Parts: sequence; C-alpha cells; structure tokens
Amino acid sequence: MSYGVIVFPGSNCDHDAYNTAGKLSSADVRYIWHKESSIPSDVKCIIIPGGFSYGDYLRCGAVARFSSVMNEVINFAKKGGLLIGICNGFQILTECGLLPGALLRNKSLNFLCRDTYLKVNNSSVFTSQYGEGDVIRIPIAHGEGNYYADDNTLKSLQDNNLIAFTYVTENGEESSGSNPNGSALSIAGITNKQGNVLGMMPHPERYSEELLGCSDGLGVFESINLAIS
Repeated sequence: MSYGVIVFPGSNCDHDAYNTAGKLSSADVRYIWHKESSIPSDVKCIIIPGGFSYGDYLRCGAVARFSSVMNEVINFAKKGGLLIGICNGFQILTECGLLPGALLRNKSLNFLCRDTYLKVNNSSVFTSQYGEGDVIRIPIAHGEGNYYADDNTLKSLQDNNLIAFTYVTENGEESSGSNPNGSALSIAGITNKQGNVLGMMPHPERYSEELLGCSDGLGVFESINLAIS
C-alpha cells in the first residue's frame, strides 16, 4: 500500500505532505504528477496538498480541476479510496464536485497566515485519533478560505454530521473573533457523505511534529494511517 501526493505546477506543500505521511508508516509515499493518466493500484490514500496550482489563475483550483490526473482522482474517490485535500486541495475538491460549496475570498480580503484553533466535530477515518470535541491548534495560510454554501447545503452538512472541523477559540467556543475568514458556520473542514473524502483549509502537515512547534495535526495522518494499514 502507499500514499499518493498529487503535484501541480504551483504546489508548495507537497514535500510537507510527503514527509509527514512517510514518517508515520512503513508504506511507500510517491508523488503523482498532474499529467499522469492513472493512479498506481497500490495507492490507498491520495493527498492533494496546498499551494497555488497553476498560479491560481481564474479561481483557486479552477484550472487544476481539468488536469488529466483529476479524472483518475475522481474515479479513485468514487470507488471508496481515501482522499484528503488541504487548503488549495480543498478548493480543488469543491471545484471538481467531490465536496459541496466553494471557497471565497477571506472576509478581510487579506491573505492570512497564522495559527487557528479547531474543534473536532465528527468521527471519521480522518479524525479517529482525536476525541469528538477536542480542540487542536493548526495553522492557516490562505487568501480564499471563506467557505460558502447555500442554506440547503449547509443544513445537509449539519444534518449528516459532515462538518469535520470548525474554527473556535482556544477554549473551544465559536465566536466572530475565532473565525478568521468569514466561513459559513465557522467551517474549517468537511467530509463527503461516504466519509472517504476530507477537505480542510488549515494545514495539519505543518504541525505534525514537535520540532515544528506543535504536533496537533499529527492525528489526521495517524487516523488515515490506521485506516489503510
């Protein structure tokens, strides 16, 4: 088994994702270039990392959605393969329809790069190593992380318990001050109904070991590793 890390022109967190996944498991980790037309059969989890795919021309993720590898990524996910999109990866997942909604410009219209606190809201293959209600510290680095969806979609996310992470204070409370980008319902990450696709704007790979100043993000990768081992 192995992890596959998709690489687009403009990806800048691919090495971080590669290193974090590789340190947790004896499984292979391989890069998958955006022009590839197939996914290796032993890949059990695909990571779409953060960055600025294709320079974020048009909209974030809008060009990447049409790269040849994404047809295979979509088929992989529809067959039940685990897929996580981080930051730009989350944007790409909404653009290709694997996750609902869209990521708009931050409410402040500024690029934000700082720590945030997230509440773990559901139990899934991506969060099994956390407790529901846990508060974790994870950094963000984005200009378009303002999650938007219509009222029916937001209600469906709530009713089906698909909101994986929300922005909160250090004490676990939601407030206007804890929501850095204006996201609806303070959403920081969501899963699909099947539970095998996760999109999140904060970067768990950047806080995956104490050497980086915090290891709160490690649980995401430990959860994935447990699911595919």
